[in-house]
Amino acid sequence: MNIYLDLFLTFAKIGTFTFGGGYAMLPMFQKELCERHDWATKEEILDYYAVAQCTPGVIAVNTATFVGAKQKGALGAACATIGVVFPAVIIITIIALVLKNFADIPAVQHAFNGIRVAVAVLILNAVIRLWKSNVKTVWARLIFAASLLLLLFVRLSPVYPILGAAAIGIVCELRGKKI
Repeated sequence: MNIYLDLFLTFAKIGTFTFGGGYAMLPMFQKELCERHDWATKEEILDYYAVAQCTPGVIAVNTATFVGAKQKGALGAACATIGVVFPAVIIITIIALVLKNFADIPAVQHAFNGIRVAVAVLILNAVIRLWKSNVKTVWARLIFAASLLLLLFVRLSPVYPILGAAAIGIVCELRGKKI
């Protein structure tokens, strides 16, 4: 199959069948991109996520752009990005047209309350997978704890803990310590 079409269709599949935003998409990103297509390693996906978190825009879109660019440059980035966004544009347009007539119905409001809980579980699942595959050393646990505390208790952009973690990673590497 044409790589550009493959990028578009793979990311359209990811965009269609994952719910809950960028973090909830992580398991499907890993399955499709690492296992099925071998376009990235799990470590690269996590690196893309980290950079995507620090850059303007949606994590899933930014990650799709990075993977597409790695595979086939600017045109690959465009195909992957359009692919991941396309299903959402179609689905959101349909929902918006339908929802405006039903949003005030209590059953619809209760359904959305339930959906939010399920999305929280999807995000928690992504966090647990990230923890298991990346937080293995004392330094990693310290970075995790410091980042968590800063983000929970200080009104701070996620960019700062990520940049701080990167700096700690560089220092640890220079000193021969593993994170």
